[in-house]
Amino acid sequence: MGPQAPEGQRPFTQHPHITMIELDDTDRALLRAMAQDSTQSAGALGRKLGLSQPAAWRRLKRLRDGGAIARQRLDLDVAALGFGVTVFLGISLASKGRVSLADFERAVSAIPEVQTVQHVLGLYDYRLRVVARDLADFERILRRRIMTLPGIGAVDANVLLSEERLAGPL
Repeated sequence: MGPQAPEGQRPFTQHPHITMIELDDTDRALLRAMAQDSTQSAGALGRKLGLSQPAAWRRLKRLRDGGAIARQRLDLDVAALGFGVTVFLGISLASKGRVSLADFERAVSAIPEVQTVQHVLGLYDYRLRVVARDLADFERILRRRIMTLPGIGAVDANVLLSEERLAGPL
């Protein structure tokens, strides 16, 4: 299990060993419909897929219990909330001092503008998605919060110009 996040902050998640759940075509159609709008009721989903409400509910429960549906969450429009800049950061931890990954993860997870923290293999150690009101606000976040993180080494930034959400592999 990963480190505990400070109160009010989301924890850094790690993927435990996952057992794959068997899916049929109806399960895949159900997951596609939920991915587009997870607020739909079992009755509405059943009507779309030719299932009764109880049958759709049982399938959803099996998918949740089996781990195929990990959680449901609210997808906020950050631009409408005043965050006009999204920046992806590639973070390399410094080899000197050997800060623990848990310390870095705990500290970076406490920064409210950091939306995602991904521990990755490759050129960087971590990939962050950071939102800011504008470039001046991002510079403040970078200088005062990110560059002061324990173990921070090299930082590479890519500003998001546009984003297209894709449906995924189902």
